[in-house]
Amino acid sequence: MLDRFIPMMVLCIAPFSALAGPDEKFSVQGSVLFYDTEAASVRGDREVANDDIDVMKRHLRDTPGVRTVKLNSTGGSVWAGNEMARIVMDFDLSTVVDGECSSSCVTIFLAGRTRTMTRGSKMGFHQRSWSSSAIESYYDRWREDENWADPFEFASWVYQDTQTETFKDLTYMISRGVEPEFAIETKRYRSGTWFPTRSELIDAGVLRD
Repeated sequence: MLDRFIPMMVLCIAPFSALAGPDEKFSVQGSVLFYDTEAASVRGDREVANDDIDVMKRHLRDTPGVRTVKLNSTGGSVWAGNEMARIVMDFDLSTVVDGECSSSCVTIFLAGRTRTMTRGSKMGFHQRSWSSSAIESYYDRWREDENWADPFEFASWVYQDTQTETFKDLTYMISRGVEPEFAIETKRYRSGTWFPTRSELIDAGVLRD
């Protein structure tokens, strides 16, 4: 009896498991593609992730009538955010914040042809961080491939890479019409997330109709 029950239980669970993952974050209603990382059932998946890139492309290719991406996310992968921003620009889409859009979500948002934010929503900026344990793991993983002789050579690379990434971020923001003074302000060190007011975002060119 038990032998027959277990396969049936697996069959019942499988369809729900198949729905988990990046697809949970996306939905299409008319001409709007919703990207809500908080919709993921697994807490650890509630962020901008590399797997989301292909899912976004699939939805946009399968639904050519989409004209807007509506965002709700506290951020996640920097690389994924950059790639999804490239896709938004390539499809010439508008972007809307509905809830919160922080960190790498802002990168996606700034790719919009027009950029708006629903009343009561917010947009957050914060400095990137890298924990000591993650730095150690990265060094151990890549030291041979990158020919770092010791942690000091690695630290020198981190210093250069940080400046390169900061320059790229500032260049991207300014190229999207953000005022340079505001773009620089987002790089100020803060212990938490900075949520500018709506008027500040409008004046800075972050929001634009």
